[in-house]
Amino acid sequence: MRRERVSDDIYIFTSALYAQVTASVILTPEGAIVIDTLPFPAESKQVANFVKRRSPQGARFVINTHYHADHVYGNYLFPEAHIIAHTEAKVAYERIEPRQLKQAQEDNPALEEVRLVSPSILFDSQMGLSLGERQLHLLHLPGHSADGIGVYVDRDKILFSGDAVMPVPYFVQGDPHRLQQTLQRIIALAPENIVQGHGETLLRGEIEETLKRQIEYIDCAMQKAAEAYAAGDEMAALRAIEIEECGLSAIPIDGLVKQLHLANLIKLYNDAAQAEKSE
Repeated sequence: MRRERVSDDIYIFTSALYAQVTASVILTPEGAIVIDTLPFPAESKQVANFVKRRSPQGARFVINTHYHADHVYGNYLFPEAHIIAHTEAKVAYERIEPRQLKQAQEDNPALEEVRLVSPSILFDSQMGLSLGERQLHLLHLPGHSADGIGVYVDRDKILFSGDAVMPVPYFVQGDPHRLQQTLQRIIALAPENIVQGHGETLLRGEIEETLKRQIEYIDCAMQKAAEAYAAGDEMAALRAIEIEECGLSAIPIDGLVKQLHLANLIKLYNDAAQAEKSE
């Protein structure tokens, strides 16, 4: 796992075990704020131990940017913290994640000790959070998932975007149109750095161009899937539509973006089929 400091007392941890997913720690004189926790205990414990070493008060808050397993499975390692999430996450924590965790533990013994810890603080559109000298704004950023949130740190102008921003927009469990709106909102926010849910931190000079390309990617993917369905192509034909045709690289996240791109196309193809049946 890689650890990097992006500002005074702000650290990013990037997983070596799963899809370069990120977790972050903000240290203050009154305790730590943890943004997302990692899926595998081996790495989540490294983050928890770092907090214990650097913050005598421990973690005061854990913010889950959304309910997906790779961002919440480490919650149980911060028993002293209040866990914050969007209200849309409540149903997922209660109904979806318990089943998924049980299956994941059967498939992977490395997850055996994980136990779900649900959020104790929920909010709808936005929320302010102050700790020590840090002022944070929590924003609803849907599209990747209905409950997606971002965390904006005023003083440093850093946005922790969760999976609203990642090397390829991914909306299989979300809504591509809402994700485009979210990306436009982030452009208007004009952060100086974006800590993505997966992959490298985006820097000021590349943010606007990167997000505009992602909005264009979604338009392209919707068009390609609609054309394939209208032409009567079998779903297998979607494999021939390379991510580069929609303006993005196939390299990030160790090539995983190609799988995410195909999953996007399959969702859009199925959406087109469902829309026709509903007419």
